[in-house]
Amino acid sequence: MTVREDMLNGHDICHGGFITTLADSAFAFACNAYNEVTVAAGFDVNLLAAAHLGDRLTASAVELSRTGRTGLYDITVVNQRGERICTFRGRSYAMKGKALIEGLPVGRQGAPGRRA
Repeated sequence: MTVREDMLNGHDICHGGFITTLADSAFAFACNAYNEVTVAAGFDVNLLAAAHLGDRLTASAVELSRTGRTGLYDITVVNQRGERICTFRGRSYAMKGKALIEGLPVGRQGAPGRRA
């Protein structure tokens, strides 16, 4: 995500809501990787550094745990220099028996891996 002028707050830094949205999107991709409808049960966000106009932000997600219908994921947002901007920890809940795409496997056998 490239920080645009309309994303800046009154201090000329990227509003934390945009950074959180980027992290939440990476979280959604990671926890839905098993072709099972999965939603957020909650998350915690820590904004560690400011993002500025023109910065290019990248979010990476790692699955820490997935047991039964719950999961725990860590998402890190960095800028183009690799500086950590945000950490996000998401807790997920899988809806029983609901596939995202009918006809594809549901569960761990359908997952591409543990990183998203």
